[in-house]
Amino acid sequence: MLAPELPGCAGRPGVGRIPAVNDVDVLDVTDVTGATDMTGVNGVNGVNGVNDGTVRTTAALTALGVRPGDVLLVHASLRSLGPVAGGARGVLDALRRAVGPSGTVVVPAFTPENSDTSPHYRERVRGLDAGAVDAVRAAMPAYDPALTPAPSMGALSETVRTAAGAGRSAHPQTSFAALGPGAGRLLAGHRADCHLGEDSPLARLYEEDARILLLGTGYATCTAFHLGEYRMPGPPRRSYRCVVASRGVRRWWEYEDVALDDGDFAALGAAFEKAAPEGDVRAGRVGAAECRLVRLRAAVDFATVWLTEHRTAGS
Repeated sequence: MLAPELPGCAGRPGVGRIPAVNDVDVLDVTDVTGATDMTGVNGVNGVNGVNDGTVRTTAALTALGVRPGDVLLVHASLRSLGPVAGGARGVLDALRRAVGPSGTVVVPAFTPENSDTSPHYRERVRGLDAGAVDAVRAAMPAYDPALTPAPSMGALSETVRTAAGAGRSAHPQTSFAALGPGAGRLLAGHRADCHLGEDSPLARLYEEDARILLLGTGYATCTAFHLGEYRMPGPPRRSYRCVVASRGVRRWWEYEDVALDDGDFAALGAAFEKAAPEGDVRAGRVGAAECRLVRLRAAVDFATVWLTEHRTAGS
């Protein structure tokens, strides 16, 4: 059943607002040819009520180029960082200290668990008989932005999602969660028939000139590249289906959107980094992990051209 009153997600160009952050130099910033090493993230001694681990992680993020007022889209692998005092909460505290009270931290809070058209679902039901598959589908809860967890997104995303004052966008499959003064405007208007296009937080992040923080992860997880898929001419589309609640009643909802494919994102990221002007990509270590700080606009603009060329050619 197609949702009423939801016109399709148009692939229109992003609307240019005044960026929320500006291009200024910061102390000890490095580009991809000269990474800064700030490895110390452990520590338990308190400094003005903040443990040493948080102080050191904040210093590492600052050396990487994170600055007060930044809007950050964060992808994180805490396992790659190594032991961090306070775990995911300690990393979030460091991120919020690095961006300051005027900055905003955004994370994916995707929920493939409530869909029967997702790779997650196909893996879950692999080898099950028809009765068991029906039972899995019947047990899938409807998406609730206030309650539905995002277990496949990792500990940091869940920590942001459940933090006091956090907001979450409305999409039942590809929501984002955010903390900071920009959360409301970044998360508003995420249409249920537009995963990651012009009516999603990715387009708002593009308008804000946000930056992507790959914290121990690679370009294969770079969600922002998907916005480039929407901006390709005539991107392929497909049907999706998930469980939603309509006036308190659980039901399945089917809709059509751009066919998302991250299979070539690692290659796309390598090409982007090779071609990126100085300042668009900065590299450094946080804990044990190699990390990247990337201008989202530059990444999306490059992705749009690269994907158009490579996917049209079928390579």
